Amino acid sequence: MKKLLLVISALTTILYTNVSLAESSLKDNYLPYYNGPEFTPNWLKPDSKELTDFHKISDFKFMNQLGEFVTQKDMKGKIYVASFFFTSCPGICPKMRSQLAKVQTEFRDNNDVYIISHSIQPENDTVEVLQDYAVENDIQAGKWHLVTGKREDIYTIAREDYFANEDLGEYVSNNDFLHTENIVLVDHNRHIRGIYNGLNKTSINHLITDINTLQKESSQSK
Repeated sequence: MKKLLLVISALTTILYTNVSLAESSLKDNYLPYYNGPEFTPNWLKPDSKELTDFHKISDFKFMNQLGEFVTQKDMKGKIYVASFFFTSCPGICPKMRSQLAKVQTEFRDNNDVYIISHSIQPENDTVEVLQDYAVENDIQAGKWHLVTGKREDIYTIAREDYFANEDLGEYVSNNDFLHTENIVLVDHNRHIRGIYNGLNKTSINHLITDINTLQKESSQSK
């Protein structure tokens, strides 16, 4: 009986070690995938069958500061960073904009990386207002999209696709939106691959590093 228990224990240890090594290898080479507001990391390979029905950003159609529509088709095969803001925000928005500017600078000439900032006050942030805001803050057209659209569409994609605002632990009605400092990294297949604090310099540095990691992954899959 003791020998049997020892064998079972040994096999369990070997199995656990192999699983641990496999997960460690994934962590070293890939970014995790996220599919819920709790942002629990799922360590999967990019060619995993589990990704077939995994959470993806839904189709969208918003208008940017140039009066041009930006859709999921424009982001096909691209990596982008998603955030939420409004032009008259006196609090966290300027700080987040400053941090996102670092991402813009780092990937200014890279045609595979973009930023999409969604206005949560679309009734006030018209194309003209967004354009003025972009000029005032050196936001590069074509690289960093400031988008507006129907309020319902923006709030739906924020909550259901990017899980923005869901982790704050407070009730929010359909007409309200508690502004979040979260920034979301989306890969070339529309999967969420990272969540970052837009007010934290270290977090943004991690974001830049992770974008470079995703670029390597994307190039390997082509």
